[in-house]
Amino acid sequence: MALHTDHPAAGPGPSCQSYLDRRQALVARGVVNGPPIFARHAAGALVTDLDGRQYLDFAGGIGTLNIGHAHPEVVAAVKAQADAFLHTCFNIVMYPGYIDLAEALVDVVPGDWPKKVMLQSTGAEAIENAIKIARRATGRQAVVAFENAFHGRTYMALSLTAKAPAYKTGFGPLASEVYRAPFPVAYRAGGDARACARDAFARLQRMVESEIGADQVAAVVIEPVQGEGGFHVAPAEFLVRLREYCTRHGIVLIADEIQSGFCRTGRWFATEHAGVQADLYTLAKSLGGGMPIAAVVGRADLMDAPAVGGLGGTYAGNPLACAAALATLRVMARDDYAGQARRLGEQLSERFARWTRDIEIVGDARGVGAMQAVEIVQDKLGAEPAPALAASIVQRAYEAGLILVKAGFHGNVLRFLGPLNMSDADLQRGLDILESAITRVAAEARA
Repeated sequence: MALHTDHPAAGPGPSCQSYLDRRQALVARGVVNGPPIFARHAAGALVTDLDGRQYLDFAGGIGTLNIGHAHPEVVAAVKAQADAFLHTCFNIVMYPGYIDLAEALVDVVPGDWPKKVMLQSTGAEAIENAIKIARRATGRQAVVAFENAFHGRTYMALSLTAKAPAYKTGFGPLASEVYRAPFPVAYRAGGDARACARDAFARLQRMVESEIGADQVAAVVIEPVQGEGGFHVAPAEFLVRLREYCTRHGIVLIADEIQSGFCRTGRWFATEHAGVQADLYTLAKSLGGGMPIAAVVGRADLMDAPAVGGLGGTYAGNPLACAAALATLRVMARDDYAGQARRLGEQLSERFARWTRDIEIVGDARGVGAMQAVEIVQDKLGAEPAPALAASIVQRAYEAGLILVKAGFHGNVLRFLGPLNMSDADLQRGLDILESAITRVAAEARA
């Protein structure tokens, strides 16, 4: 694959610029965008813009394209379904794809108990419905979420999210009975993951028992690997102790695997690394191979708690999205996408570890499988977040033909969410671009 050779430092090409001008006039200010790229075509790990410039994609639609852009089998499944019908609303006229997908999810999602499924269109909807299910099943109201969490932008999901300046400011009042616990972040705790996990769990337990009462908590919702929060990995010890605590007190454990699921971490789901089974899983993003679909999957007794009519949605489990998801799951299983994530992850780990050792502004490298990131800091000693440097790196990478997406409270974490079927050659080419961008920005910072 040959990337574009013209340097777009002066700005986007004329066609993209024309649409950018129209975007500025027509689209609400609050809608954020990355580089000024308007796509004409995308396939695999490559995006071509309206002006013919080509880019390697390390963002993957923020983790929605584990299977790559426009996978031929997904496209064929969508086309076949479109020829049959586009929409009936499952609540009114049912269709086989919804049932087939529910069956496939029951088979693949962890849990050695009977499971049931409800489909939605977005991850935020999955979170909203998981909280409704947990509250109805337990008769309790309190919900515990974590520092650095991101669970969506609708009101309950936003209340669970922990990034006020970017997402919450001015939108209150938010949902009540939401409590915040510390997430174990080893980098900010001296690097001792086990000690950090023990301390974070002790603080969570103290918070629950002093501020709420364990018998009043409906659910604890956690990302096994935080996405927007900065790719912090929950230590296995922490997840095991959390599972035991929730079981002991009748609390529903909700695993938000919206970004970490579907082979991204080298297993089908990130909780599998710790041998933990959540009561409910919220799923979306790469489930649909690029089509909008989400799910709550979990214990049948919990899923059946809401009365008939308590769950649903006009577009929930749309037939086109169900067809795409079924094709996606078939391809992932057949072509061992978990193994592909481990293959990419080994290469990411090697390069990121070297940058952490050799480049002054790379403070930390972390993640699991192909869900990995580097944190950009002012210098290693102080570890002060450097969002301006991270933004410069993203810009340099764009100019050289690489699409990146940032993360973290300060926006100083560069994360990899590229397609899992990316070739080794494309991965190394993208990492070369990223390394060059980081070293140039580091040199400019020293000057």
